[in-house]
Amino acid sequence: MKKQIIEQLLTKVRAELKALEEASKSAKDYVTSGDVKSDGKYDTRGIEAGYLAGAQEKRVEELKLELQMLEEIPIRDFKKDEEVAIGALVDLSFKNQTRKYFIAPTAGGTMLMIDKNPILVISTFSPIGDAAFGTTLGEEFELETPQELRVYKVVDIA
Repeated sequence: MKKQIIEQLLTKVRAELKALEEASKSAKDYVTSGDVKSDGKYDTRGIEAGYLAGAQEKRVEELKLELQMLEEIPIRDFKKDEEVAIGALVDLSFKNQTRKYFIAPTAGGTMLMIDKNPILVISTFSPIGDAAFGTTLGEEFELETPQELRVYKVVDIA
């Protein structure tokens, strides 16, 4: 199941990267083509296009790093006495509901369907990912939200 999770994440990031690289190239070409001639002192199309191209270029670099981090996630089975770490597939229980979470260094918030099982990818930088990181099977942890104090329990780790 973990292999499928990582493959789906890689596919999503690669597709986003490809689309963004094309958009970035298009924006860069637009800026450098000379077609962005100012129609007056209040015409800022060229400046705005330059900002857009720069931001897209930065996001392309971030996606490349994200891709690399996902490729480096170890695919292995966790022993029941191991701590939750990157690459763990964890079942967390909250208010008598158990949900599956995949711990990753990036791509937090991504919802995947694997064999009809919804799996939420949580980053170690998210509040829940940070709180779950390092816990063990049967252990509980608290997470403060604006609405309430939530108590989660690790009911499975794989």
